[in-house]
Amino acid sequence: MSLADELLADLEDDNEEIMLTEDRVQAAEEYKIEAVEEEMKATTLDQLIKVSNSERLQIVMKEMEVYVKNSESGFRTIAGPVEADPEYKLIVEANNIAAEIDNEIIVIHRFVRDKYCKRFPELESLVVDPLEYLQTVKEIGNDLAQTKTSEVLHQFLTQATIMVVTVTASTTQGELLTDKELQEIQEACTMGIDLNSTKLQIYEYVESRMSFIAPNLSAIIGASTAAKIMGVAGGLTNLSKMPACNVQLLGSQKKMLGGFSQVSTLPHTGFIYHSQFVQDAPPDLRRKAARLIATKCTLAARVDACHEAKAGNIGLTLRQEIEKKLDKLMEPPPVKFVKPLPKPIDPARKKRGGKRVRKMKERYAMTELRKQANRLNFAEIEDDAYQEDLGYTRGTIGKTGTGRIRMAQVDEKTKVRISKTLQRNLQKQQNWGGSSTIKKQVSGTASSVAFTPLQGLEIVNPQAAEKNVSESNKYFSNTAGFVKIQKT
Repeated sequence: MSLADELLADLEDDNEEIMLTEDRVQAAEEYKIEAVEEEMKATTLDQLIKVSNSERLQIVMKEMEVYVKNSESGFRTIAGPVEADPEYKLIVEANNIAAEIDNEIIVIHRFVRDKYCKRFPELESLVVDPLEYLQTVKEIGNDLAQTKTSEVLHQFLTQATIMVVTVTASTTQGELLTDKELQEIQEACTMGIDLNSTKLQIYEYVESRMSFIAPNLSAIIGASTAAKIMGVAGGLTNLSKMPACNVQLLGSQKKMLGGFSQVSTLPHTGFIYHSQFVQDAPPDLRRKAARLIATKCTLAARVDACHEAKAGNIGLTLRQEIEKKLDKLMEPPPVKFVKPLPKPIDPARKKRGGKRVRKMKERYAMTELRKQANRLNFAEIEDDAYQEDLGYTRGTIGKTGTGRIRMAQVDEKTKVRISKTLQRNLQKQQNWGGSSTIKKQVSGTASSVAFTPLQGLEIVNPQAAEKNVSESNKYFSNTAGFVKIQKT
């Protein structure tokens, strides 16, 4: 046999041993479950119940009645530490008994469920709450037809649940119970309902008395949870000295789930996490809410330990802060808008100035002729459509209504300055249609040929205009004096 064959043979032997071990463990677990079920069926209700008939519960209830009667006359004050007060010890004891009563109601529910499954096995899945299950079993008993006509069921069950129970009861395959079995079930249901009423009395007393022992702490998390925290911490004074991170862990239980999944367990969760205030928050915010409440409870406990703010106004203020913080955490995130890019920073460029640059701009500036060539009138047909189709057009050049062509604008700063005499001569030339091509003559008979815009070529005498101007200035000149003076 080769080495590979030996390894495969060993692996097969190990797999067989593992399978045998798993089968043995599963068989042992099934045997344990069957043994527990047989033990539950064999035991009676008196053997399972420990708190209902105990002297401890009776003593606590009597002391509660005494303190309730004494408190009707008026509120009493606490001078020393809270732990030394006898009523505080009673409150802690009553709160512990209330927790034990909850566990005992669950035991009674299991006992009744195991007994009553013979008559109506589907009721367990239809009514889940233990107290509601006990009340329903006590009402319908052995006669399932009462689910249609009973009015008591409407006091603790919804209309939809009653309808489902009625339909399921008409098709159930259960058997009738004997008189002895029915009597045991009725007694167990009555005992569970009585224990629940006792628990409600304890809660009412604790809530009423915690208002003067720790009013600010009770205003935040409730009287029941406040009493549990104080009891585990060892008193209000010890609670006020604890940091908030330790207050959050008060009441946490270490679960040893060997071989089971750890997914459903909640580590580092105590009384504060399981309080109603935290459980009302969304599941993803419960740990944050528990940390926030533990912080505020530490502050409230320190205020109560100093016997300040007996009306609980500081606790109410802290509770409002917690509610505002939780509302802020539950707000939906704001809508993200696309942020536009900022305006680019475009600094001014350095441009060369001066007379030389201005002259260059004037030289290459667009003239009025170019502007009219680029301008088109709206809703007008061109003279030559074929040239327009080819992409050639003259714009508004030569069209009526376009006005005359103006010369390019000359910058006043760079315009050449001329003398007044030259300006006068240029003005004369413009008035008489232009200058002569023949040199001026001194005599009065001299003439010259000039180009005028009216008739083209004309022969004019430029000296005549000067003579007329000088004669007219003789009498109306601002500088000339008197010409003829008559002596008398």
